[in-house]
Amino acid sequence: MTTLDDAPVEAETPPANEARGRAAELHRIREQVAAGPSERATEAQKAKGKLTARERIDLLLDEGSFREVEPLRRHRATGFGLENKKPYTDGVITGWGTVHGRTVFVYAHDFRIFGGALGEAHATKIHKIMDMAISAGAPLVSLNDGAGARIQEGVSALAGYGGIFQRNTRASGVIPQISVMLGPCAGGAAYSPALTDFVFMVRETSQMFITGPDVVRAVTGEEITQNGLGGADVHAETSGVAHFAYDDEVTCLEEVRYLLSLLPQNNRENPPAVESEDPADRRGDVLLDLVPADGNRPYDMHKVIEEIVDDGEYLEIHERWARNIICALARLDGQVVGIVANQPQSLAGVLDIEASEKAARFVQMCDAFNIPIVTLLDVPGFLPGVSQEHGGIIRHGAKLLYAYCNATVPRISIVLRKAYGGAYIVMDSQSIGADLTYAWPTNEIAVMGAEGAANVIFRRQIAEAEDPDAKRAEMVKQYKAELMHPYYAAERGLVDDVIDPSETREVLIRSLAMLRTKHADLPSRKHGNPPQ
Repeated sequence: MTTLDDAPVEAETPPANEARGRAAELHRIREQVAAGPSERATEAQKAKGKLTARERIDLLLDEGSFREVEPLRRHRATGFGLENKKPYTDGVITGWGTVHGRTVFVYAHDFRIFGGALGEAHATKIHKIMDMAISAGAPLVSLNDGAGARIQEGVSALAGYGGIFQRNTRASGVIPQISVMLGPCAGGAAYSPALTDFVFMVRETSQMFITGPDVVRAVTGEEITQNGLGGADVHAETSGVAHFAYDDEVTCLEEVRYLLSLLPQNNRENPPAVESEDPADRRGDVLLDLVPADGNRPYDMHKVIEEIVDDGEYLEIHERWARNIICALARLDGQVVGIVANQPQSLAGVLDIEASEKAARFVQMCDAFNIPIVTLLDVPGFLPGVSQEHGGIIRHGAKLLYAYCNATVPRISIVLRKAYGGAYIVMDSQSIGADLTYAWPTNEIAVMGAEGAANVIFRRQIAEAEDPDAKRAEMVKQYKAELMHPYYAAERGLVDDVIDPSETREVLIRSLAMLRTKHADLPSRKHGNPPQ
């Protein structure tokens, strides 16, 4: 039974001064959130040479564009003194803003709060912003500076990582995901960056490892520092975990912005095009002298790329890892393209395990985000050796083959000089689905080099000759004349045309313009089973 006294009473409109008081209180709380936990914590962060989470966000996003999500969130954990320490944000800042006017979602660990460690509320905020990025179809950038799982919250914290990994995987190939390592990232937390498309690191201040130096020392007896185990240079040069490494946070975040300018918002869009002042028909006469006709003489493929692309500008991916192959994003007539090129200055440009993995992942990324692929060939083959064979060069080389065969974006390959054996096939030859294949008049397309081929084919004649060396030279010359002349492949339709090197830029631009409306369907399937 409801009495008059129990009936709900209509709330009275608060006096204007009370509303103003509430608004003033809100602004005080916002100022407290923006300031962080304490001046002492901020000073400690600065003493390590690191910016605060909010300073990093300000550098990443367009000025004044950041909109924060759940700034007032606090954890609900108890025990180990947590109930007496409930700072706003719970150690992670989440939200969205713009980069060059386009929406980008971001989360940034605040090391000043619980060392950036992940707890249940912390993880829930990250889950929410990841879900928003996937739904909105916009890139996600994580600014990582955390000490791993919050031990005081136990398994609840670990479950939070599981949610992040699951969303990283769901977003893979759907939206660009970029991890920026600006502090420590240890244990299972390191797997989230490994699942993303690009990893940036800063020297001296960022490290990534599954087990730290103390554990390594206890288990193996090896003495090593944090940077020696998982620093930026280690991952950029040795492990291949990091795609980019920079000396300071400001430069690092500037390069993240540049990378975002070359990527689409999601897999349903094309990369952003810009007006180019570099003429599409600009000749590259310098290319005639840049690449020696002698296949044994090295040259720098970077200079070839600079001559071809708009204004000589490109962003190289994994610049310091597997240097015998180059992967880069650039523009041709204002349109973004991915470039895969052998580098004759390093290991003569051969394909090995690391080069195959590097190029395969890059090709997959380009295909996922509608970026046409241009392949520049000068490859003598796969690297021979016991270590390569025992290391699985067959399955690793197959990764690159699989990536190219599976790619449906426009694909154009150009043979500059050598293209021998299986490496020629794997590097996007016409036989595995390249849309257009061109060759320079310096090309040599064959099963192997003329010397090796002559030694096999004419082994008996050379052995029986009075002057084996002279006979070998004669047979090499004959083999080159019959099977390795510049027009042999073109005569058999294995390349679409032999082009003047100085016209390479114009040929590529015109060809890509024709292929812009290309549509290709893959067989109906849940997913492929690529070589591992």
